[in-house]
Amino acid sequence: MLTLTPTVHLRSALTAGAAILLAIGLAACSSEPTTDASAAPGESAPAAEAGGPLDLSEVCPATVVMQQDWQPEAEHGAMYALVGDDYTVDTEMKTVTGTLVAQGVDTGVDVEVRPGGPNVNFQPVTALMYLDTDILIGAVNTDAAIVAAADQPTVAVTSQLTWSPQILMWDPESHDGAETIEEAAADGAPVVTSGDIIPALLESQGMIDQSQIDLSYEGTPQRFVSDPSILQQGFATAEPYIYENEIPEWGKPVGYQLISDVGYSIYPEPLAVRADAVEEYSDCLAKLVPIMQQSQLDYLNDPAETNDLIVDLVEQYDTGWTYSTGVADFSVQQQVELGIVQNDPASGVFGQFDPERMQSILDDFVPFLIESGSLTQTDADAIDIDSLYTNEFVDTSISMD
Repeated sequence: MLTLTPTVHLRSALTAGAAILLAIGLAACSSEPTTDASAAPGESAPAAEAGGPLDLSEVCPATVVMQQDWQPEAEHGAMYALVGDDYTVDTEMKTVTGTLVAQGVDTGVDVEVRPGGPNVNFQPVTALMYLDTDILIGAVNTDAAIVAAADQPTVAVTSQLTWSPQILMWDPESHDGAETIEEAAADGAPVVTSGDIIPALLESQGMIDQSQIDLSYEGTPQRFVSDPSILQQGFATAEPYIYENEIPEWGKPVGYQLISDVGYSIYPEPLAVRADAVEEYSDCLAKLVPIMQQSQLDYLNDPAETNDLIVDLVEQYDTGWTYSTGVADFSVQQQVELGIVQNDPASGVFGQFDPERMQSILDDFVPFLIESGSLTQTDADAIDIDSLYTNEFVDTSISMD
């Protein structure tokens, strides 16, 4: 039997409605600080100009709490890039806290970044934001926001990744050099995923049939290595590197295509706030959202220090998740080269939402969510897409070069 290191992603298993069920009966994650914390020494950043665009001291909470949906990784670089060198790590609560440093200056508040996934018993971000209202910003996929709209509504305030990095991957040798999902799946091979939205999307387009759908993916490489005839979910920012460089039993390239190329049009992990908090924190968001826009671009231009932090946090949290500097660097490269991070095609502004795309996401994905049991028709009929996002706080002068 193969014994392989489980280094691959399973977070797509927890998108949209599948994850909402896990929140039932689980307690909130806030608690008193623990003594199991480690500090990283560093020089203090200069203070932001009082009252200027980078001074958050008068408009934001003393600690801006941000919640991610998965373990620390380079796809979350914009959040972690804000953590100052004076950070402390709470290895019990799995949090990192430090001065919120933006564009090299101390903004006058702290930032706390919390990972998701196993660190929070796999509770969805929307549930966490309502269980613990100290969380100001959460990373909420558009389909997850649709599912949660009735009971835990959130408003996305800026995107970070423009397109989803999710892929289907395959062995080129087993699929005659296939270059697309449609070509690779044409021979009837199983399409192995952990959730049903992606296969439903592919089936609706005639790329696969019902007999090919296999929802048994559990985030390990064993099956792919032992049966290279299958197609398997993954992320363009991780699996191609991991399988070629970190799984010696495979050790060669994989073929893959972005799911966004075939209609998976959701905004992945845009930054959102609770619907009832938008007005209350509007002055904060007016400054914080442009900081987040710029933080993503600054991180991609110079990721080394933040990637070191991400890798260090993974090691300190010690949850069984592994993440190397090689994967982090590869992720940054893929985010840029594949256009996973780019300006909004409609406006040319980085981080802005396209109203037409948002409406099409609602129109296209609601039927899949209803069919999967994640959403009722009644709740779907009540959704106004304009309530799920706003461009109010986006700085339209910010764009990628």
